[in-house]
Amino acid sequence: MKKLFLFAAVLMVSLFSINNAKAQVSLNINIGSQPVWGPAGYNHVEYYYFPDIDAYYNVPSAKYIYSNGGRWVWVSSLPAQYRNFDLYRAYKVVINEPKPYLRNKIYVTRYSKYKNYGGRQSIIRDSRDTKYYVVKGHPNYNGNKTVLINNNRPVRREKTVVKVNQNSRYARNNEHKTNNKGGNDRPERNNSQGRGNERH
Repeated sequence: MKKLFLFAAVLMVSLFSINNAKAQVSLNINIGSQPVWGPAGYNHVEYYYFPDIDAYYNVPSAKYIYSNGGRWVWVSSLPAQYRNFDLYRAYKVVINEPKPYLRNKIYVTRYSKYKNYGGRQSIIRDSRDTKYYVVKGHPNYNGNKTVLINNNRPVRREKTVVKVNQNSRYARNNEHKTNNKGGNDRPERNNSQGRGNERH
């Protein structure tokens, strides 16, 4: 009875650990929620900070956050005052901290050097990494919500092409055939030995 109870306890702890690990993974990857103008290379993003306009973008809610009269306003699209702001060419800082706009002075000081940086940041739209094909608006968007990220093995990104020199292949085959009296690719068998399972 004690063994059965111990087994049940171990089984429950194992199942709880597995479910907890699955939940952890699904919370830490939000590639499909990132916009196509976001910088490539991040599996999880909470906020982007735009040094050019001193504003933020919250990825989970898909809302822009900017200061209006000392108050932080959340909107679905940038207001008219930012109509010339190019999201694709602007530098974006990834911030994975809660409510970074409440510590705005820190980010302004830290990232002011990236104002007018313009176009030197790799973005998701231009990435050929297959993990970004789930981002709506990507040129290779496949509509699949499953993202496979393999950090344990190296990913082969280029096809290996092996050229075979036809002349050397022909020479090897002819050399093999001339050594073989039968003319085929099999090794020669000495018929005098027999197989050992013949009837006499």
